[in-house]
Amino acid sequence: MSFRVVADLDLCQAHQVCQHEAPDVFGFDEDADKVVVLQDDPDVSLREQVASALRYCPAMALAIEEEEQA
Repeated sequence: MSFRVVADLDLCQAHQVCQHEAPDVFGFDEDADKVVVLQDDPDVSLREQVASALRYCPAMALAIEEEEQA
C-alpha cells in the first residue's frame, strides 16, 4: 500500500532525527530551521525508514497517511 509523508512544521523543533533515519525522504531547511519533506509519496521500500523517523521524532511532528489503491 502506498503512503504519503506529512510534516507539521508548527511542531518541528529542528532535531533532524528524521533526516538521519530517512535521508532520502527528509531534508532540512537551515534558514527556516525546519524539516523539509523531499518525497511526499516515497517508494514503499522506504516505509521502514520513514516509520523509524516517525518513531524517533522527539516533537512527534511527522505522520504517515495511507493512500488507497485505485
